[in-house]
Amino acid sequence: MTDRLRSSPFMHGPQRTDRVMQWLILATLPGLAAQTVFFGWGNLINVFWCATLAVVAEAAVLWLRKRPLAFYLGDWSAVVTGWLLGLSLPPLVPWWTSLVAVIAAIVLAKQLYGGLGFNPFNPAMVGYALVLVSFPVAMTTNWPTPDSFLQHPLSLPQTLHQIFGNRQSATGAGVDAITMATPLDVYKHQIGRHLSQTILENPVFGHFVAYGWEWVNGGFLLGGLFLLYRRIISWHIPAGLLGALILLGAAIGWDPDRSIPLSLHLLAGGTMLGAFFIATDPVTAASSHTGKLVYGAGIGILLYVIRAYGTYPDAVAFAVLLMNFAAPLIDYYTRPRAYGHKAPKRGMGPGN
Repeated sequence: MTDRLRSSPFMHGPQRTDRVMQWLILATLPGLAAQTVFFGWGNLINVFWCATLAVVAEAAVLWLRKRPLAFYLGDWSAVVTGWLLGLSLPPLVPWWTSLVAVIAAIVLAKQLYGGLGFNPFNPAMVGYALVLVSFPVAMTTNWPTPDSFLQHPLSLPQTLHQIFGNRQSATGAGVDAITMATPLDVYKHQIGRHLSQTILENPVFGHFVAYGWEWVNGGFLLGGLFLLYRRIISWHIPAGLLGALILLGAAIGWDPDRSIPLSLHLLAGGTMLGAFFIATDPVTAASSHTGKLVYGAGIGILLYVIRAYGTYPDAVAFAVLLMNFAAPLIDYYTRPRAYGHKAPKRGMGPGN
C-alpha cells in the first residue's frame, strides 16, 4: 500500500481556510465602500498598504523559521490581518503608524506564538491597541471632518501625499485643518460641559446619528449578515455582544445629557466591524455555542464600560483582547457534555 492510513474522522468540508478568509474580505467591501464615500481614499489605501506589509512581514518571519512560504501564505490569514487593520485605522493616519501596527500584529501577536491557530490574542487588535496607546493623537484625530471633506474633498494623489508625504495638502493647509476626532470622542469629552442638544450641533454628527458613520456601520452589518448566511460565522458572538451593549445602553445610558446615547454606541464607532469581523475570530474566541454567547456578552459589557467610564472612546480592541484572556476559562466551564455521559454530581453526598 502506498497510501498512509490516516486517523478518523474521514470528512471533507468546503470551508477551507483560504476560502473563509476570501469570503471575509468580500464581506467587508460594503463597509469599505462607505468609508471611501464619506471619508475619502484613506481607508482604501490603508487596507492595501497594511495587507502588503502583513504579507511581507509574515514572509520574512517564515523565511527565518525555515517554513515553506507558499503553504503558509496561501491561507490568506496575513492578508486578512492587514485588511482588518486598514479598516480600523483612521483614513489619514501616517504610514509609519500602520507599519508599527502591522509588525506588532504579525510578528509579536501571531508568529511569535507559532502562527495561525496558536495565537491566544487577536493579532489585528494587538497591533491596533499598541499604536492607540503609543500614538493617541495620530490615532484619534485623523478622521476628515464632514464640512471640510465636502467642501474640499481630497483626491487620490492628495490622500497619498497626506499619508506618505509631509502632511501638507495641495492647498497648503496642514492635516490638522481638515481632520478631527471621532463622534464618540467628541461626545464623550463634551458631555460634562454641554447638553446633548448643543453637542449634536457639531457637524461631525450630521443629521441622523453621526455623519457617514451610520452608513459605514450599516455596510459592516450587511457584510456580517452575509457571513451568517454563508455560515462563515455563527450568530452567537454578534448576538451576545450587541445584546449586552443594547441592554446596558438602555438601562444606564438612557439620559443623553449624562452619557453617550445608545445610537452612538451602535452606529458611531467600530461596533459592527468588531461584532461581525473581529470578535468572531475562531482562533481567539470561545468555541462552544454557550461559550460564544458568554464571550460576546463579555465584549459588549466591556465595550460599554470602557466607553462610558474609561479614557478611550472606541474600546473594541481592548474589549476583545480582555475577553481573549477569558476565552479558555469560558470554554472550560461551557464545554458540552460528551454523548452518553451524565452530568457530574455536585455537593458532599455519598459517591462524591
